[in-house]
Amino acid sequence: MDGPKTKGPLSRRERDRERASNKLLARARTLRRQSSDAESILWHHLRGRRLMGYKFRRQVVMEPCIVDFACLEAGLIIEADGGQHSNQVTYDARRTARLECMGYRVMRFWNHEVLGELQGVLEQIRTALIESPHPNPLPEGEGAR
Repeated sequence: MDGPKTKGPLSRRERDRERASNKLLARARTLRRQSSDAESILWHHLRGRRLMGYKFRRQVVMEPCIVDFACLEAGLIIEADGGQHSNQVTYDARRTARLECMGYRVMRFWNHEVLGELQGVLEQIRTALIESPHPNPLPEGEGAR
């Protein structure tokens, strides 16, 4: 009667990684409670599969980042950027490149675009969802009749 196998104590690296992950989760929870007006409005239109039936999540941890909105099914990340992002262009570019290396398409909108041109922003997101490849495409020749 062997009981469940348990791992030994965590290595220092594993403990550090776990702590960092827990900190990111706590930060994501805080960001959900403190969302900007633009993020709140955008979330109202993305949540509950309201946009073309796609499921979006907000303030999602994608180590080492926290992204504003993610549709895992379509591989799409949406960022609503406030004024502080005009001072961190290089950082945002590296972050976008890292997320794209993970297989995601990243769309960035300024907060004033979301607040003033919401329908245009939503249309751009719809277009990206339509253009995104299906996560499980049919094999060649199937489905085409």
